[in-house]
Amino acid sequence: MFVDVAKIKIKAGSGGDGAVTFHREKYVASGGPDGGDGGKGGDIIFEVDDNLATLADFRYKRKYTAQDGKKGEGNRRRGKSGENLVIRVPRGTIIREVQSNAVMADMSEKTSFVAAKGGRGGWGNTHFKTPTRQTPRFAKNGTPGEEWEVVLELKLLADVGLLGFPNVGKSTFISVVSEAKPIIADYHFTTITPVLGVVSMGEGESFVIADIPGLIEGASEGIGLGHQFLRHVERCRMLLHIIDAAGSEGRDPIEDFEKINTELEKFNPELSKLPQIVAANKIDMAEDAQIEKLREYFTDRGYEFFTMCAPIQEGTSEIINSVAVKLKTLPPIKRYETEEIPVEMFEKQKDTGFTIKETDGIYSVEAPWLLKILQQTDLDDYESLQYFQRVLHSSGIIDALEDKGIQQGDTVEIYDLEFDYMP
Repeated sequence: MFVDVAKIKIKAGSGGDGAVTFHREKYVASGGPDGGDGGKGGDIIFEVDDNLATLADFRYKRKYTAQDGKKGEGNRRRGKSGENLVIRVPRGTIIREVQSNAVMADMSEKTSFVAAKGGRGGWGNTHFKTPTRQTPRFAKNGTPGEEWEVVLELKLLADVGLLGFPNVGKSTFISVVSEAKPIIADYHFTTITPVLGVVSMGEGESFVIADIPGLIEGASEGIGLGHQFLRHVERCRMLLHIIDAAGSEGRDPIEDFEKINTELEKFNPELSKLPQIVAANKIDMAEDAQIEKLREYFTDRGYEFFTMCAPIQEGTSEIINSVAVKLKTLPPIKRYETEEIPVEMFEKQKDTGFTIKETDGIYSVEAPWLLKILQQTDLDDYESLQYFQRVLHSSGIIDALEDKGIQQGDTVEIYDLEFDYMP
């Protein structure tokens, strides 16, 4: 089954907690703290697998969790890091964060992408020994791994999108100009999944053509199969529009052409601006007057117009040659730029609670929603840091710290972030 959209949840592993241990050895008095650090949590990594053609595997498994880091141990032994979890997707998959719809990655050129970073391991009590605190009986917890709900959306990587109403001969055309072997039959919606074919133009020169199935009037609203597959046209550099010159099914080929272009514009106005070449098929069944009417209509509107009889390959080479020449003048296949996930949306979540614990003069703040903001904050950027400080005030965290008796110079710990409190 061809599946090109999937929604999944991913969670990187949490870091292991630091250990609270003390050195015990015969003849060694007051060995002191020797708790090791916790191990790092495993990352969630997406990798391109060119053997995959759909997202069907994600229909049955919707949650992916990487391994947590292990706890630290005595004798300064660091906990084992959690194993990374690798998720394989077809080339051309776009990864979006659900709430913001921001593009996290376009897996067209990238071979791998770390979508969720594992949490850092917590410090063992070794780190907290000071001249005035010789036996620290506390350690630092590991930080949670990043957690996202994402949408995977497959947009096929094709230079040319093949358009046309059902049964106009698209499958026959792609089968004779490439090595693709689509199902060909004399009934509507024979092709129910996009078909890719590589057209070879000689040594070192080729392009990919995609048969986009099921485009009919109302496709942009979900009628037929069009709404499901219109997204695959978005990457195409140009379009090859096939019409039935003979109107063999009682339809007007000009009306068919206009209807499909209307659906393209409704779905995405940019698609209607892509260069198009028109190919009139089934000329063996058409009268000369019908062909001349079509030629006049399309050439008057600036389209390159060709005629063909696809089953016997009459006229197909001229069309392919024209497409190859046109492609040399066009930009490469569209790639989607990575977008920033707005940190403001985490502040607006329903659950904005927090807890504060004081241990030996260190004030630890825990709040899952605040962790998301911290993970997206560039602490080296002044404006970003100012925003984070405003969140601490507006959420009531600063007031709560003062209620607990925090003093100037005391340490505040928010997951990986530590700073001295300055009122």
